[in-house]
Amino acid sequence: MSNLKDSKKPSGPVIIHKYKVWVDRSLCIGAATCVAVAPNTFELDNEAKAVILETSDKDTIETIIEGAKACPVAAVIIEDEKGNRIFPK
Repeated sequence: MSNLKDSKKPSGPVIIHKYKVWVDRSLCIGAATCVAVAPNTFELDNEAKAVILETSDKDTIETIIEGAKACPVAAVIIEDEKGNRIFPK
């Protein structure tokens, strides 16, 4: 497995480009659409749950949001620096 952004909280929340990003592991079904869209940010762990990678800064916030939108169960949650929900609304 690649290096995680936060090894203690592999699915976040973590800060990427001033945005707070996390994966709700109870919702995540391992579809890996987030991985396909934002491969520098997301990877599936050995439980087939999305985790956030140290290389996430290589993806633009727009790409990360597109990865969140691609999730069939809206398990990827993004807030701006003021705590406003970007996705899902």
